[in-house]
Amino acid sequence: MRIMKNDAILQNLSDFDNKSLLIVDDDNPFRERLSRAMEKKGFEVLQAEGVKKGIDTVKAKKPGFAVVDLRLADGNGLEVVKEIQTSNSSSRIIMLTGYGNIPTAVAAIKEGAIDYLAKPADADDVEKALLADPSKKKAAPPENPMSADRVKWEHIHRVFELCNRNVSETARRLKMHRRTLQRILSKRSPR
Repeated sequence: MRIMKNDAILQNLSDFDNKSLLIVDDDNPFRERLSRAMEKKGFEVLQAEGVKKGIDTVKAKKPGFAVVDLRLADGNGLEVVKEIQTSNSSSRIIMLTGYGNIPTAVAAIKEGAIDYLAKPADADDVEKALLADPSKKKAAPPENPMSADRVKWEHIHRVFELCNRNVSETARRLKMHRRTLQRILSKRSPR
């Protein structure tokens, strides 16, 4: 989904006065993992699980960076992007989605997002996208993109968590046999 140039130059986080990063995502395990990883990279992380809390946080804190999921339980992440652009037009916003397509990518860019990543995105990809030099078109491609097996594993675990760790319900929603799902869940994550 991402079109990138190999010669993109990253800026340093220390070049920015406002190091606050708002992460808006209703997938709690993913949001927590990304938050911890971005804190280790030097960002001051704020979290919100929905549109309403995201907008309230934007009004109170005016983040310098944002990572916003497109589809949230209580609405569309583009509403949060609009609010960020209204309160701090210099914010760097990345849209995340598990449902990547051209119209939503165009809508995200028109609202002020600087990049658009498919979920699950890892912290290194998010950091590169947030710190890409704006004079270049896009951030450099990921050095070690997730394998298809890893993306599948992440998706299965996300659905498992959303089903409150109920194996039978998860298997039904994923349209797979319960024993097959149990075998997948018992294995370690692929690289």
